[in-house]
Amino acid sequence: MAFMYKTRAATPRLRPGPNGLPRGQVTEIQRSRMLAAAVDAVEEVGYARMTVAQVISRARVSRKTFYDVFADREDCFLAAFEQAVSQTRLIAREAYEREGDVWREGVRAALGRLLMFMDEEPGLAKLCVVEALAAGEKVLERRAQLLDEIAAVIDQGRHLTNTTREPPAVTAEGIVGGIFAVLHTRLLDEADEPLTDLLGPLMSMIVLPYLGARAASRELARPAMEVARDRQTRSQTRSRDPLEGLNMRLTYRTVRVLMVIAEHPGASNREIAEGSGIIDQGQISKLLNRLGRLNLVENRGEGQEKGAANAWHLTARGAQVERATRPR
Repeated sequence: MAFMYKTRAATPRLRPGPNGLPRGQVTEIQRSRMLAAAVDAVEEVGYARMTVAQVISRARVSRKTFYDVFADREDCFLAAFEQAVSQTRLIAREAYEREGDVWREGVRAALGRLLMFMDEEPGLAKLCVVEALAAGEKVLERRAQLLDEIAAVIDQGRHLTNTTREPPAVTAEGIVGGIFAVLHTRLLDEADEPLTDLLGPLMSMIVLPYLGARAASRELARPAMEVARDRQTRSQTRSRDPLEGLNMRLTYRTVRVLMVIAEHPGASNREIAEGSGIIDQGQISKLLNRLGRLNLVENRGEGQEKGAANAWHLTARGAQVERATRPR
């Protein structure tokens, strides 16, 4: 395999104008780069030591560009926090709703999927659970709202109890606080054990006040086959170079397409072509189809069958390849 994309010099200069991208799209791409850079900086040095200089050097934008988009570093962190919350909320909601109206199974599915996500994205997990506590009043206020949202879901368990032992409404708040305390400790320890190992214990803690000790014990004993299988797949993938075995010549154009999809999940063929500088729609279609066959991207849109636009997303491996080839 010939790997063509190795230097920072290959990063395109994003200029608006008649021969470039629309100004609004340039700003959005630069904003996405700065948010990704902020996550990297926070993971490396923590929010207390994160500086605007660290963000703009990683994102390869000017200081003026930063302040055109964000008021200060706290505003940038808040935007990164909001983006991570939106992503995890969607993941949890989809997992919960797949279980229908069964509260216990929905909570387990959502929690399991969130723990998987946190194992896959430790930088985002640390940003949301650990560093948000030191990031200022606006972030703390938003974090409190998020905890309230989670507590409202947990509190639905009170409807499953009988009147003789119905716990108070504050129980859900205590459970959520306890879960975040456990996750906070694990993320600080940076232990080798995956967070998905906590699914049974955390579910036991959740159901105990609502469904009783027997249900809590059953949660501890339940096999986590689906979680374990996904965890094994991630472990195997992490154990080798993400580019190993990739039967494709990674050119600048290919890497740029992966970057655009990473920055704009759900983008259509036209949007990806504009963001990556590919004029020929036939070329972008062939490239996306090839990336799909390599399991680097997937189309979640209706596509041509129903006359709707495609909606491209990176797969787990596609995200790894994109991160490995992203300009540093």
